[in-house]
Amino acid sequence: MRIGELGRATGATPRALRHYEQAGLIASRRAANGYRVYDEAAVTRVRNIRHLLAAGLTLDDVRVFLPCLDGDMTAGPASARALGVARERLAVMDERIAAQLAVRERLAAALREAGAVRGARSGSVSGPVGESPA
Repeated sequence: MRIGELGRATGATPRALRHYEQAGLIASRRAANGYRVYDEAAVTRVRNIRHLLAAGLTLDDVRVFLPCLDGDMTAGPASARALGVARERLAVMDERIAAQLAVRERLAAALREAGAVRGARSGSVSGPVGESPA
């Protein structure tokens, strides 16, 4: 199948597919006209790659899962290395969420402060960002 067909079958853009190929996650052969040609197994592999990326893993992280990308990834037990990568990625996400929550709280506090200074004159919101006063 050609790149457009693989894209339609998996929801991936041709650009993403070329990126996966450049990263060594999928392979194609070249037709006589130079077009990329993928075998049917690429559909499962790309769907699994996209599933892992949607779960927050990076392409580098996905490389750890190469041995199981061609089948049902949930059929067998995860390897210790794969679990380690997933745990590391979760820790990074938790750190980013905590940092974003801290920034959000500072912004909400600044808005509360601005509302207290302006008072009823501006009708400012004094609660958390996006909430109207009760």
